[in-house]
Amino acid sequence: MSKLTTNSDPRRNLPAVDAVLDAAQGLVQEWGHTPVSQLVKAELDLLRAAIGRGDTSDFSLEQLVQSVESQLAEAGESTFKQVINLSGTVIHTNLGRAVLPQRAIDAVVMVAAAPSNLEFDLDTGGRGERDNHVESLICELTGAEAATVVNNNAAAVLLVLNTLAAQGEVPVSRGELVEIGGSFRIPEVMERSGCKLIEIGATNRTHLKDYESAITERTSLLMKVHTSNFKVDGFTKSVGEVELAELARSKELPFVIDLGSGNLVDFSAMGLPDEPTAAQAIENGADVITFSGDKLLGGPQCGIIAGREILISKIRKNPLKRALRLDKMTLAALAEVLKLYRSPERLHQELPTLKYLTRDLYELEQQSIRVQAALVEILPNRYRVESLSCKSQIGSGALPVESIDSFGLAITATADADLRQMVAALRSLPRPVIGRLNDGVLTLDLRCLDCEDVFIEQCRVLTATLA
Repeated sequence: MSKLTTNSDPRRNLPAVDAVLDAAQGLVQEWGHTPVSQLVKAELDLLRAAIGRGDTSDFSLEQLVQSVESQLAEAGESTFKQVINLSGTVIHTNLGRAVLPQRAIDAVVMVAAAPSNLEFDLDTGGRGERDNHVESLICELTGAEAATVVNNNAAAVLLVLNTLAAQGEVPVSRGELVEIGGSFRIPEVMERSGCKLIEIGATNRTHLKDYESAITERTSLLMKVHTSNFKVDGFTKSVGEVELAELARSKELPFVIDLGSGNLVDFSAMGLPDEPTAAQAIENGADVITFSGDKLLGGPQCGIIAGREILISKIRKNPLKRALRLDKMTLAALAEVLKLYRSPERLHQELPTLKYLTRDLYELEQQSIRVQAALVEILPNRYRVESLSCKSQIGSGALPVESIDSFGLAITATADADLRQMVAALRSLPRPVIGRLNDGVLTLDLRCLDCEDVFIEQCRVLTATLA
């Protein structure tokens, strides 16, 4: 190791920038001259400052280059990491919601890697419409006359209301004024859309007469919001979709249903809690429906708007539509996910969201036994690992009070600090593991564990980490 020479003022012994760059030619070739030279200058400034404070430690050219190399490597790492979701929430907002099927991933790579016919009509040679890549699929699966898509369901609601109800009034039941995530609330979305919310009924009970009384010449449409992220039980009353559709038609008003999480298939046939479908909403008389693509649908983040062609045409012409439109990669992924719904009997095999939700309970139990045995061998004696039955949540505004039987692991420790150390250690693994810590127990719900060997293998480093 070549140390820097000694001088009366040690700062004069620091190498010139060019000298360091000569020694770091490999880094310059890999990362480029500009970022390397910037870091070299910054490192030399730090060394001068340290010497000025009286730091007499020896510095070497090799150490300086190594410091620059480590900073470049750290800066080059993606802030995104794949994680292992053992939280017990299948569609987890903070963990990216739905996992895409392989055919959707392949479609994203295909359109990202080369020019595509995103808005080009190959038959006529003229300009095309990007909605065409998914519109017919949405109509086929929902029974709607027309459809369009935007970047999430909040945007879908905003666009629909801004198009059909700007400067007008929209009666909504107080029991449906939900907060849809990230502190965004339906009343605030409505306000931004330019319409005036007319609250009707009570939180737990709203009647048809409440809607009738609220309708004036200023009313632009009737709206029903599916409360997919909470449920009120007990002394309750709400107005059905068919009744509201009939009232809207009698007053010549559009009837809009915000389905929230959205669903295209009969969940009860898969042994899952029942959830209204988009097709049912259209059949019940909705003129326009909105729903998410990345929740129960199991696709990429987007908001889907479907309904009567005359209304969808107006919505598509709204200048806001351009600001809220989908990019080519999201459209490509959505198209492939929608195609899977043409064969609903195969969805639980090909769509990750439904694959997780419909996993066999015996299979989960056997997996918990295997993983429990592996962790007992890996973890220090102060940790206790037990296989247990637990409950999984569907999550992210979908079926909030429903749960699914599952199996997982319960990890406890002799001290609370040890358990928190375990949680932090799991998060620091090459592929971080996210569990659920509650009342002195770390629960690892295995419903979404589709990489058992990877999980066990990387957990072996915990022996040293927790020693």
